[in-house]
This record gives sequence, C-alpha cells and structure tokens, in this order.
Amino acid sequence: MQHSFSKFAKNDYARYPFLKAAAKYMKMPNLKIQDLADPGLKGILRRAEERLNEAILSALVSRNPQHDADIELMSFPVAIILATATEDSFVKKRYALAEANQTYEDLKEEPREKVLEFAQNFVWKLEVNSTRSIPFECSLAFVDYLRNTTHLRDKHWKLVNRILSCGKVYLSIDEAARLLKEEVQRHIEKRLELKELPRFPPNIMDAAERIKKLKIEIIGEQEVEGFPKTIVQEAFPPCIKALYQSFSSGRHLSHIGRFTLTSFLINIGMPPEKAIELFRSFSDYSERMTRYQVEHIAGERGSRTKYTPPRCETLQTHGVCVNQDETCRRVRHPLGYYRRKSRTA
Repeated sequence: MQHSFSKFAKNDYARYPFLKAAAKYMKMPNLKIQDLADPGLKGILRRAEERLNEAILSALVSRNPQHDADIELMSFPVAIILATATEDSFVKKRYALAEANQTYEDLKEEPREKVLEFAQNFVWKLEVNSTRSIPFECSLAFVDYLRNTTHLRDKHWKLVNRILSCGKVYLSIDEAARLLKEEVQRHIEKRLELKELPRFPPNIMDAAERIKKLKIEIIGEQEVEGFPKTIVQEAFPPCIKALYQSFSSGRHLSHIGRFTLTSFLINIGMPPEKAIELFRSFSDYSERMTRYQVEHIAGERGSRTKYTPPRCETLQTHGVCVNQDETCRRVRHPLGYYRRKSRTA
C-alpha cells in the first residue's frame, strides 16, 4: 500500500540539518575547514559554538524559529568540526546526545507523515499499520528495531513484551520517534570519529578551547584527569563525608543529596552494583527504582552518559555544602577536591 508523504521544507532541514537532503539547501555545501578563517562566516561559527555550549549546559540544542535558517543549516557541520577540534570525548558524546535529545522533542510534535519521512533518511522500514486487530500506529522492520533498542534497558522495549509478526515490530509513533533518537545519536557520533585530525585555523582552536573551558567549569576536571582506582575515603570532601555518614545510618537524604553522593561514588570507581547495595538501609528502598537510577547515573541506561556531581556553587545553593575546609576554597567541584586530596592521602 502506497502512502503519500509531506515534503520537508527548508525550515524543517534547519531543525534537522543532519538529514541527507539538508545539503541541497546549504549556501556553502562544499565548505572547507580553512574557509572558517573568513570573517564573513563569523555568525555561523558563533552559532556553532553556541550549539556546543547548549549541549554542555542542558544536553539540548535550541530550535528557535527566529534563528536564520541558513545559519542553522551551516552551523551544524561547523559544530561537528568544532567538537572534533576539542579532541574531548565528553564534548563529542554530549553534542551527539544533545542533538538527538532535541530531535526527539521535535519529532514528538510532528505529524505522523513527517516522522515516517524522517525515518526514510536512515533507510528504515517504518510503515503505517494497516492491520486493524493490532492497536499500534505503525510497524518497524525487526532489524531496525533491534539495532536501536540495544542500549534501552527498560523491559518495555524487550521483544518478549512487543507484538512481533512477519518480521515487523508494532509500535506507536512516539515510540518510533524515541528509537529515531538512538539512530540520530549514533549517526552524529559516527560523524565525529576522525582518525587523523586536519590542521584547524586559529579561530577554530580558540573556540575549541573556550568550549573545553566551559566543560570543565560545568562538568568538572574529572573528565580531564583520572582518579586512583582504589577509593580513598580520607580524600572525600566534607560535603560527601556528611552525606555518606547520613547515608550509612539510613537517615533521609534529599534528592540532590542522593544524586550528589551516588554520582560522586560512581565517578571515583565504585561499581554500580555496590552503590545499589548501599541503598538497602533506606526505608523507602525499591530495588527496581534504585537500580534504574544508579545505572542511569552510571551511564548504563538511557543516554549512556555518565553523570557527575553538581559543582560546589550548586551544592552551596541547595545547602549540601557543609564544613568547608582550606582545600574547599581552592576547588570548584567535589571531584576536584578528591583528586587533590587522594594524591597525598
């Protein structure tokens, strides 16, 4: 059965600039890296840097309808260049995730026909379901479904819980959009893989340095410098010691307190399974929920991004920062404290 699809316009490709057909709308489809030294392209470079900053700050890339479509289209490949120039695995992974997250948010608002057309870009066999006895909007080829549910741990996505017939898995249009998010993230991550880096012009390197600096300010230095494989409790910052003491005695911890302690322990080398065990002393303990939350923080679920504790400034705002000592005044992140102290502990 043939279905007619809506045609994407230029503004659609400005929102989804990684689609193949977006190239024909770009004013400079053959842009070279050295061209970015041209002052006339300053606006495109500025928006590309902004895309990466937004990714670091919120894991999303804004889609403002007032943004110039030409700049939006061109700033995507330039953002890829900028992310590559940072040579920072976190920045690259975070950018791919942010574009994918925003795509999912956008696709949820699109009519079904546009989601189907979007899927064609990745050669998906996604079709409208014409079988009345099956209560789902569309069907997806088994291989496409399997490829994009590999990292989704929720039992909702397990094949045993899906309707599978004649090599097709049936799903809602929103579920199809969620799986397209996985496809987009993997697609962008692949574009960011370069074995040999080209020579970048000075303005690109300057922008890359600013992005890395922002990343350290927001995420912390632990992504740049490693930590001892053996956990050193003597090197815990005062806030973590206080949280850990409350945690060990089963006293209530706020949401941000639990997140801060769990992400701290995960980042200094505690296995997720061990962190899950620690929560058993809590009266509201739920293994299913605790496992989901801990594994999500550890980057083993969902976006596959390992989360880090909030910065000291944020902990101060939420009243988690306590008993400051001299080292606290020289660092901006709990993991920065731990790195300093663990060298001498």
